Amino acid sequence: MLEKCAVNWMAGVPAVVKPATVTSYLTAAMVEDIVASGILPEGAIQLICGSANGILDHVMSQDVVTFTGSASTGRMLKAHPRLIDESVPFNMEADSLNAIVLGPDATPDTEEFTLFIKEVGKEITLKCGQRCTGARRILVPKALVEDVQIALGKRLGSTVIGDPRTEGVRMGALAGTTQREEVRRALQELMQGTEVVFGDPDSVQVTGADAKKGAFMSPVLLYNPDPWKVRVSHNVEAFGPVSTLMPYDNMDDAVALSKLGKGSLCATIATYDDKVAQQFIWGAASHHGRMLVLNRDMAKENTGHGSPLATLVHGGPGRAGGGEEMGGKRGVLHYLQRTAIQGSPTTITALTQQYQQGAKYHITEKHPFQLHFEELNIGDTLITEKHEVTLKNIEDFAALSGDRFYAHMDENALDGTPFTGRVAHGYFILSRAAGLFVDPPKGPVLLNYGIEECRFLKPVYPGSTIQVRFTCKEKLDQEKRPKTEDSPKGADVARGIVKWLVDVIDETGETVALATILTMVKKLDQS
Repeated sequence: MLEKCAVNWMAGVPAVVKPATVTSYLTAAMVEDIVASGILPEGAIQLICGSANGILDHVMSQDVVTFTGSASTGRMLKAHPRLIDESVPFNMEADSLNAIVLGPDATPDTEEFTLFIKEVGKEITLKCGQRCTGARRILVPKALVEDVQIALGKRLGSTVIGDPRTEGVRMGALAGTTQREEVRRALQELMQGTEVVFGDPDSVQVTGADAKKGAFMSPVLLYNPDPWKVRVSHNVEAFGPVSTLMPYDNMDDAVALSKLGKGSLCATIATYDDKVAQQFIWGAASHHGRMLVLNRDMAKENTGHGSPLATLVHGGPGRAGGGEEMGGKRGVLHYLQRTAIQGSPTTITALTQQYQQGAKYHITEKHPFQLHFEELNIGDTLITEKHEVTLKNIEDFAALSGDRFYAHMDENALDGTPFTGRVAHGYFILSRAAGLFVDPPKGPVLLNYGIEECRFLKPVYPGSTIQVRFTCKEKLDQEKRPKTEDSPKGADVARGIVKWLVDVIDETGETVALATILTMVKKLDQS
């Protein structure tokens, strides 16, 4: 719920949440805490529990519907007449038969084999296997099937099941008894052509709880000896602690088998051979939303096969729903409308509050560096003095920087290059430009925050003259941080970030260098 709500709140869109009936009690408790905390604007979250009948009858073209659940339910909702009539965006994250693959190099004596067994065991038991990203298919080189089966059996056999509040318990119950019955029904389908090599779907030993009262279930490991002939493993998902072990002949075979899931949220390959990783990722990426290469070098930082990260996209093609969420800023964009704007540079500057090249500008009476954040306006401009570039400038900069690239230093080495003579360093032009536009006395500018973009567009030769058109391009307000004992000096100063367009022109009026620099600027209002 929260991974979906987070991005739509950032986009300024309120959320109406409808949880599954079996999980609605937990959802209601979470929403109550969120509302009581006051961290959200009133109305930013609303909760509907109970029947979902009629909810979609009221959506409009400006709404967005996001869905997580089974592929069959998702397809039914996606075809709702109201969604079609109103062209309502529908983002679907459906169950998928995600694969975890053991590379051919990951033999039992390798760290990758150990990591693989640990990862598979975790995927089967974590949240009692109730994760859309859970590893449902375990692809293993044919020669290593027995080793994997034995190792997994030992790991699953040591898993203590029961009340999660009890010391030592590693796996709890399913969401409810109805969910357990659904898992058992799916297992009956999966067992047509496969065999159970670990676990008992109908019996389980628990700790700190009553097995008859709770929706407990043993982890179940199936074995499909012929995954090309027995396709049920690629078509049916048991949404619980169930996974199927299957052999592959070579990496091409592993890639092809992974694709039989017809679109998955994620996949993992455990290998220390980058060529093996490359073959699998390049071959199977078209059918997966996220892919993890698991090996000893990244094991300590590994977040896991089934764990989506806020900065990575979450979703997948085909059966997985064809949707996409999260991915940092990309996740927010799903809730925004993209509209193209046409007009003059001046008009577009006014509309976007970002200065566009060619727009009208305003030359300030005071140097822009002597204006506080609130006093600056988009388009405020300084036209600097001029500087004639000399050969001595080039040689001095080369000596200071250590950059003695031939184009700057050797006029006899310029055949076959774009240059007609020794050319000034691009970084000298940028540095000299700073010398032209910077106002030395202390003022509201606190510091240089960096360069966002920079291009050197035309060679500058000795004898050329440069001048800077320095324009306020964009203003980014910042929240004032409360002062604490640990705050660094100046951290509580009210300020904003100002982006400046640095347009360096030569004696012909043509741009020779173009950059966007950022400064931190103090506000007048320090309250």
